[in-house]
Amino acid sequence: MRPDDRTSSFHSSRRSLYHDRICEVYRQLVLPGSRVLDVGCGNGDLLASLDPVRGVGVDIDPDVVAVATAKHPDHEFRCGDAHDALPEGPWDVVILSHAVGDFRDIQGVLRRVREVCDPETRVIVNTCSRLWTVPLRIAEGIGLGRPQLGRAWISPQDLRNLLEIEGFEPFRQRNEVLCPIRIPLVARALNRFVAKLWPISIFDLSHFEIARPAPHRAAADASRAPKASQPSVSVVIPVRNEKGHLAEIFERLPELGREREFIFVEGHSTDGTWEELNEIAGASGRDDVVLLRQPGKGKGDAVRHAFAAARHEVLMILDGDLSVPPESLDRFLEVIASGRGDFVNGVRLVYPMEREAMRFANLIFNNLFAVLFTWVLEQPVKDTLCGTKVLRRTDYERLAANRSFFGDFDPFGDFDLLFGAARMNLRIVDLPVRYAARSYGTTNIQRWRHGLLLWRMLWIACRRLKFR
Repeated sequence: MRPDDRTSSFHSSRRSLYHDRICEVYRQLVLPGSRVLDVGCGNGDLLASLDPVRGVGVDIDPDVVAVATAKHPDHEFRCGDAHDALPEGPWDVVILSHAVGDFRDIQGVLRRVREVCDPETRVIVNTCSRLWTVPLRIAEGIGLGRPQLGRAWISPQDLRNLLEIEGFEPFRQRNEVLCPIRIPLVARALNRFVAKLWPISIFDLSHFEIARPAPHRAAADASRAPKASQPSVSVVIPVRNEKGHLAEIFERLPELGREREFIFVEGHSTDGTWEELNEIAGASGRDDVVLLRQPGKGKGDAVRHAFAAARHEVLMILDGDLSVPPESLDRFLEVIASGRGDFVNGVRLVYPMEREAMRFANLIFNNLFAVLFTWVLEQPVKDTLCGTKVLRRTDYERLAANRSFFGDFDPFGDFDLLFGAARMNLRIVDLPVRYAARSYGTTNIQRWRHGLLLWRMLWIACRRLKFR
């Protein structure tokens, strides 16, 4: 792009409400301590606000690069044309904020971006809505904005199309900023709350696309590839008052991955589960079974305790009531191993269920919560409370390191993982499973008490993820 074609209203020396709000949104989307490449970095304020462990900004305008270097000496700024080449990573995040509309060849720049990505990189692009063309021109005319000559007003669909053509998978979208003018109290309320509500969000000024490098569809199919090429797997099985299920669980433990371990976590049972578990494990002669007793209470505590002890690459959760068949775990492994998802979430609401598997009221509210959590997490999540969830251990370790962002709030464990995955921009994939009624004992779920907790989880997600 030519220096006189680039948009500099966002990167001007006068910090605007709009500038501040965009920085806030990027701080929500980019974890502190990430390796960040900012393409079209302007004066470097956005990059510096993200607190990267390594931050590099690229811009074609040497004067702007000089300003950025002087303002933010802790970060690196380079003068260069993004059409030609970009600094090699690895990068955790590549951001293009208000830049794509200024490129003479958007597809060519996205191709350069793809060259410096690895499978874990996230690309975040934000553009201005064409609905704001006239207001922005008026702002320029009265001196409130700087000229945006040569700008291509690219639509969200056009942007997604170009990302897909160049080997990216857009998986999360959001609109932001309804009021870019400083109006005390009013602007903050409009931008944090009202701007997130449909259909009002259609009129927001800025559109964000979050994408990842698309996985190669020819990647290893975990159900067919040789065991030696599959990732190793740790399966966590929480058991509390599940004595009658243990023998069948051991009979149905699947052969998963290159290596595997099955970590049973016993949760202070009153029916002799711990004693039965030790007896069956000893008689089985298996060397891939680990027995633990959780130190605290609740499934969330049990899962965190077991994940901390897990040794393998992929972490799985399988409920000890056999409501989800253990044989289905190879499907979850296939999604992770092929790269089609970063976080695989089991869904009980697709296939017909056995009678008594789920009460009618639970079914209705689970579907309601699916709609609400999909809106909050900005990715399709059809079933938040299915116990079977799978992710890579490296992703879980990053999630655990940033757990303080939400706090210790979740006795179930499901939302701790789902919210953390959304916060980290992991690609969440729903995988339908057959859901069976338990054949022994009674459920540990207390319908009304835990139903109220679900509303609390929704409020926490809104407060920490959506309305910020």
